[in-house]
Amino acid sequence: MWILFALLSALAAGLTSVLAKCGIRETDSDVAVAVRTLVVLAFSAVMVLVTSSFGELRSIGSRSLLFLILSGMATGASWLCYYRALSLGDVNKVAVVDKSSILLTVAAGFIFFSEPVDAVKLVGLAMIAAGTYMMIDRKESTGTVSTSWLIYAVLSALFAALTSILGKTGVSGIDSNLATFVRTCVILIISWLIVAGRGKLGEVRTIKSRELLFLVLSGIATGASWLCYYRALRDGPVSVVAPIDRLSILVTVTFSWIFLKERVTKKSAVALFILTLGTLLMTVTLR
Repeated sequence: MWILFALLSALAAGLTSVLAKCGIRETDSDVAVAVRTLVVLAFSAVMVLVTSSFGELRSIGSRSLLFLILSGMATGASWLCYYRALSLGDVNKVAVVDKSSILLTVAAGFIFFSEPVDAVKLVGLAMIAAGTYMMIDRKESTGTVSTSWLIYAVLSALFAALTSILGKTGVSGIDSNLATFVRTCVILIISWLIVAGRGKLGEVRTIKSRELLFLVLSGIATGASWLCYYRALRDGPVSVVAPIDRLSILVTVTFSWIFLKERVTKKSAVALFILTLGTLLMTVTLR
């Protein structure tokens, strides 16, 4: 059953990016993150209520709370950069670069936590890196040359990897739903402070109803992904669940091709195949 939840998590996560792209065609990316975070916070609050974890808030130590806040800040920065990248580039390319954060996460695990890295894992990582590089084309689907999206996508991946490192360092032992809720609160504060600081609060009221709907759906998809992901983690091995969740890139590319009409070249298809194979290798070697 946990495999089903892991697959549902990947499906929902893959839909998130496509829905988000539909919600920021005219809406500012910072405003979109702030609005979407409200939906995600509501979802995480429900998760905490269902698991009756609110009582554990008082028992969180100062060190763990510090790392939760830092992790939330890193996640918020990752989301802000990711949405900015989505507003500038194609979903299928931005999502692939963002998912490459696993390379940095595994490297950090080896350097800072002495986690083992065998030959099969190295091959899997090399394939993920190669596939990511192949997906990066300096020419956008519109034919104009731009690398702005790539800068933000790389920053998103860096902050996403930092989130994992901070979580590994200081938030183990805390209920995952409660940790997610606290981190989301931090993201909410940061995102709305940025919107206010840049004088964009007025833009919230001018969001078109269609784009607002897609932003809400994107937040719901994120929440659904988290629910399924943590349910899968509860019953299955994290070393297998996490790589399965990474396969969400297949969903993202497929739906961006169908609904957003983003071009998928032969080179991109080969790159996606290499990425998928590398991820599957990671699944085998991480058992």
